[in-house]
Amino acid sequence: MAIKFTDEMKELVNKALADQAPCFVTTASAKGEPGIGLRGSVMVFDDNHIAWWERAKRDGLQHIQENPRIVVMYRNTKPEVRKTWKIYGSAKVYESGPIREQVMARTVEAELRQDPERKGVAVVAEVDLITQGNNLLQMKDGFKLPDWVIPTPPPPPAPAAPPAQAAPAR
Repeated sequence: MAIKFTDEMKELVNKALADQAPCFVTTASAKGEPGIGLRGSVMVFDDNHIAWWERAKRDGLQHIQENPRIVVMYRNTKPEVRKTWKIYGSAKVYESGPIREQVMARTVEAELRQDPERKGVAVVAEVDLITQGNNLLQMKDGFKLPDWVIPTPPPPPAPAAPPAQAAPAR
C-alpha cells in the first residue's frame, strides 16, 4: 500500500502545537547516538511527506545529515482525542530553495516568532511506515516490515454455509 495521511492525521498533526501536543522528532547519528526533541512546527507536507521548520539547528540536524532515518511521534492524551502515531521515514534538509520557502510559509506563527531572522531550515521526510502502538496503519510499497510491527490482520473469511443435514431415518 502507498502512504496517504488520513484527513484525521492531517488535521491533528497540523494543529499539534495549538492542541499543546507538539510532536517528538527522534534521530540517530551515524554512530547510533540517539537524539530526541520537541518540534512545534511538524506538519503533514503532502500525502506521503512530513515536514518541520528546524530553527534550533542542534544535534538532530547533524544526525539527519549523517543518517536520514527519523521517527516523528504524535501523541495527544486529551480525552476527546487520545491518539498516538509513530511516523517513520527518511529526512532531507533544505537550507534554501522553493521547498524551504514552502515549509516556512506553512509553519505555525508561534514557531516563526522564535526565528525572527528566518535562519531556520526545512526538514522534509518521505514516510515509510505509520504505526499506532505496535500495529501497522500504513506502509510504503516495497518497504520491509520491521520484526516488531504487528501487521493488522485481514478480516476473517465469511463463515461457510452449514452443511445440509440429511433427513432423519424412520
